[in-house]
Amino acid sequence: MFDFIPPAAWPGLAFVLAYLVGSLSFAVIVSRLMGLHDPRTYGSKNPGATNVLRSGNKIAAVTTLVLDAVKGWLPVLLVRVYGERVGLGDGTVALVALGAFLGHLFPVFFAFKGGKGVATAAGAVFGVDALLGLVLAVAWALVASISRYSSLASLVTAVLAPVAYLMGSGSGWYADGRVALVLGVLALLLLWRHQGNVQRLIAGTEPRLGQSKR
Repeated sequence: MFDFIPPAAWPGLAFVLAYLVGSLSFAVIVSRLMGLHDPRTYGSKNPGATNVLRSGNKIAAVTTLVLDAVKGWLPVLLVRVYGERVGLGDGTVALVALGAFLGHLFPVFFAFKGGKGVATAAGAVFGVDALLGLVLAVAWALVASISRYSSLASLVTAVLAPVAYLMGSGSGWYADGRVALVLGVLALLLLWRHQGNVQRLIAGTEPRLGQSKR
């Protein structure tokens, strides 16, 4: 069906498509569809599920969270399941994970002003391997329950992701160096996007789970 596309072009095409999917800022889209204010105009001004929750609409926030995760999960899963038919391997899995994540951070459809990317990164990890995603979800829950800081749990889990991926090689999944590298890049980008949270954590002013952000 797609024989007219040269095999060498498939990885780049997959990356671009994943970026375009990632560029769908569901915080903005869901808010518009549900008649809510643009999340870029209140609270932290971050187009993400946490800020949508500040609108008071929990359904909108949960919908945003799920869709942001799905747009990271789906491109990766499609390459893993169908990529071999067109010669796409683990290198392209890494590419589409990065593409979807960069799309969320710098969405072409929304003036390149995106969110922090936690949900999309989590979705991409589940796309790489569901067991890996489950392991990291448990790690997030443990850190969050002990510290009561959602941001700290997200950052610790992000840093842990490439380490857990490599440590699981041969037991839960096959580890590819390119995927591990991209997971490391995602962790660095998440740390960069959470600079404000890191500063508040150091200063002791970061809101804990259940506290409102002033």
